[in-house]
Amino acid sequence: MAPHSFEQSSSSVGVGPSSSATPGRSGYTTVQVFSDKVQVAEDQSYLLSKFTYENALVETTAEGKYKVKPVKEDYEFKLDLKVPKVGVMLVGWGGNNGSTLTATTIANRNGISFHTKKGKVEPNYYGSVTQASTLKLGINAQGEDIYCPFNEIVPMLHPNDFVIGGWDISSVNLADAMARSEVLDYDLQRQVAKHMSGLKPLPSVYYPDFIAANQEARADNVIPGSDKWAHVEQLRKDIREFKANNDLDRVIVCWTANTERYAEIIPGVNDTADNLLKAIRESHSEVAPSTIFAVACILEGIPFINGSPQNTFVPGCIELAERHKSLIGGDDFKSGQTKLKSVLAQFLVDAGIRPVSVASYNHLGNNDGYNLSAPQQFRSKEISKASVIDDIIKSNQILYNEKKGDKVDHCIVIKYMKAVGDDKIAMDEYHSELMMGGHNTISIHNVCEDSLLASPLIIDLVVVAEFCSRITYRKVGEEEFKPFHSVLSFLSYWLKAPLTRPGVEPVNGLNKQRAAVENLIRALVGLSPQSELKLEERCW
Repeated sequence: MAPHSFEQSSSSVGVGPSSSATPGRSGYTTVQVFSDKVQVAEDQSYLLSKFTYENALVETTAEGKYKVKPVKEDYEFKLDLKVPKVGVMLVGWGGNNGSTLTATTIANRNGISFHTKKGKVEPNYYGSVTQASTLKLGINAQGEDIYCPFNEIVPMLHPNDFVIGGWDISSVNLADAMARSEVLDYDLQRQVAKHMSGLKPLPSVYYPDFIAANQEARADNVIPGSDKWAHVEQLRKDIREFKANNDLDRVIVCWTANTERYAEIIPGVNDTADNLLKAIRESHSEVAPSTIFAVACILEGIPFINGSPQNTFVPGCIELAERHKSLIGGDDFKSGQTKLKSVLAQFLVDAGIRPVSVASYNHLGNNDGYNLSAPQQFRSKEISKASVIDDIIKSNQILYNEKKGDKVDHCIVIKYMKAVGDDKIAMDEYHSELMMGGHNTISIHNVCEDSLLASPLIIDLVVVAEFCSRITYRKVGEEEFKPFHSVLSFLSYWLKAPLTRPGVEPVNGLNKQRAAVENLIRALVGLSPQSELKLEERCW
């Protein structure tokens, strides 16, 4: 092993000093950590770190008292330092998010600037945590906080190196899809169109019962027939060919297509892995297109991320992923209104203020809004949005007595209004109870460009999923290194309704989700979890 320090500057094809490793490419790092907890292999192929995980085991007595026992366990993490060549396959490639992401990566990769009525705009990845945020490393000699770009601590994939492809029920090429979406400024569209006109989505899976009837006019690019197992096999073939044709090391698939209705959970159909596979072979009507994609990815051993709110991961699908140790993540991109809700609700409850009602209204005019105008598809979105404050409420038994059935009245309304296009207008009202019968109402009016918030989330989900796929761990004393559990809950920061392994409660608080990802990165390079005690300035 190399000396107990970590220093990386690598391209996507290797590890170690490389003149080709520059900002904007995969594997670029700027951090050197000196710690006896971390070692780099002599051939710089992997990083080995030691980490003591500390927590507290709590027992609640019948008298309402707490018995707390600090516990700790020693782990070893192993990080593969070689960033692979990755293909990103999008389901719904020709939609707003898919076409916007494709145009954005082309503009950034080629340094294409453009003009709006406010002046010149340089290409960027604003809105992406991995590309446009920082992470606190520690303090300098003067006690000042020092921050580093999020993606420069350990080697990570960069979106400039994405090889993008995918499927869509619409046959429109990506340049025309971009124009149809009406998201990006014309001057940018004009310049990137020549790079996109030759890109055409593969035929996708289309079961009319699962999306709104108003989408039928778009469906001119579908895999023929009604044999659902044949559809799984076709998708697997598509993935293998995409990987081979582009000389890829790995493929990650993300669903950014229309919201589906919820699939009914039926014993004997989708409740176990074997039953689900049998149901697909029998082309059962209650197997959704998104589940077909998920199963195809699981069988191919590649990560699948669900960016829409439907219950793609029925119990049988989760069990199948566990069986194959294939990574899955979901559900529903957390971009604007819901992300704010997870922060504001946490702030109120942590401040000892008791929210009693949350009313959320939004309207938008893009195709997502058009699809959500159908009742069953809206219901999927409503369920996803409503769950975001559940664990926050459960965290405070002073404000909310579970035995008395205390809860927050939570109302969600979504309306389609074509005129506003991709500009989603959101209005929220938080009505809370204060001391001695007082009340406080917070009203928020938020206008956001929906796809320009959602598209960076795809970048982060792909980058973090790929990063986590290179991490293995073992508890001290164990022989084998193991991958993370199939349900990759580290992706929760970017998702409205975080998928968790069976029997585990989800974490919705945004700060907790972010802290989990940050502290994982810190652990890998021999740093302790982030501390804000700042005893340097609080003690004599």
